[in-house]
Amino acid sequence: MTDKTELRARLEFWKKALEKLRTAYLALVDGGVKSYTIDDRQLTRFDIPALQKEIAESERKVDELTALLSGRKPRRAVGVIPRDW
Repeated sequence: MTDKTELRARLEFWKKALEKLRTAYLALVDGGVKSYTIDDRQLTRFDIPALQKEIAESERKVDELTALLSGRKPRRAVGVIPRDW
């Protein structure tokens, strides 16, 4: 497991990435621009579904890192078997 300084650095990285993705999404959705550039990446309105997936993934990573910093363990997959009694 990594130490808290590394976790904080990763959390800051994902927060910055999430902020850039949200800004790009809002710019494209508002319709003020036809394309948006993040660093060397060109995004258009056709990229909105992929952008939504990236935002969701980044939010999941931020939540996971925040949980690790607060001392909680990462989520585990749990299976539920419905039964008809």
